[in-house]
Amino acid sequence: MVIGMGKTLIAVPCMDHVPALFCNSLATLQKVGDTTLAMEMSSLIYHSRNHLVGKAIQLNADYMLWLDSDMVFHPNLLTGMMSTMKTHGLDMLTGVYYRRVSPYTPVLLDKLEIDGKRVESHNIEEIPDKLFEVAGCGFGCVLMNTDVAFDVLAKFGAPFDPIGGVGEDLSFCWRARLLGYKIWADPSIWLGHVGNLTISKEFYESYKEKK
Repeated sequence: MVIGMGKTLIAVPCMDHVPALFCNSLATLQKVGDTTLAMEMSSLIYHSRNHLVGKAIQLNADYMLWLDSDMVFHPNLLTGMMSTMKTHGLDMLTGVYYRRVSPYTPVLLDKLEIDGKRVESHNIEEIPDKLFEVAGCGFGCVLMNTDVAFDVLAKFGAPFDPIGGVGEDLSFCWRARLLGYKIWADPSIWLGHVGNLTISKEFYESYKEKK
């Protein structure tokens, strides 16, 4: 058990159908401390994410655990991520997961610059074996201090509104980094991405070897 965990909102934006594999992972998730689940249904994911930020602030949550409804994970996901956050003094931490379609690359960027509608970005393909900083990430599995969301909201308004052709998750990352926050990725966190196949680290490593 993580001591002094605080209050955590598990934030799940979703459509009207949720995969059974995700439901099973969520049902077995170890919810230590004061933990509340909120699922926000909308066809516009950035609307769902913006509303979930509002719920976290209303709840006076200390942390938000963002989970996409097409993820699978181990029961100790939250306790492990919280321990890493507290040990290293982090504000934002993502797990490493992989795209559901070829080329199955990690949903991580080591470069993300937005100037109006011009975007410069670069995907990470090789994953270090220890905690590392990223410029942007998907929000399939992100634990963050609620203060990050509050500060982005106060500075920019709706924190997840997309910028130009950039998705809502990377738009948030860019805004947070402008405010001085750092985003870290932990490769020790096991995640699967549910599609026609479940894309995990093991699948990706096998795919690279056969490519």
